[in-house]
Amino acid sequence: METAEINDIFKAIPYLKKTGIQHFWFDFDEEADVLYINFERPQQATDTDFLEDNVFVRMKDDKLVGITITNVSKKFEKTP
Repeated sequence: METAEINDIFKAIPYLKKTGIQHFWFDFDEEADVLYINFERPQQATDTDFLEDNVFVRMKDDKLVGITITNVSKKFEKTP
């Protein structure tokens, strides 16, 4: 992993802390190009809302338990 990539991860930390969520699990399915971000294990979501292009919010009652991002490589590909 390059230093620039590590610095990008560090830039995200204040935003992650701001959510108040204490645990995060990240799973990337390279073949399907899907990133799963879970805030509970097991997630056991009861509802899914479509947030924006390729982003799905997973809810359990009124609580956010995860986010699913499809076509993640295209959504976050580096600009030249």
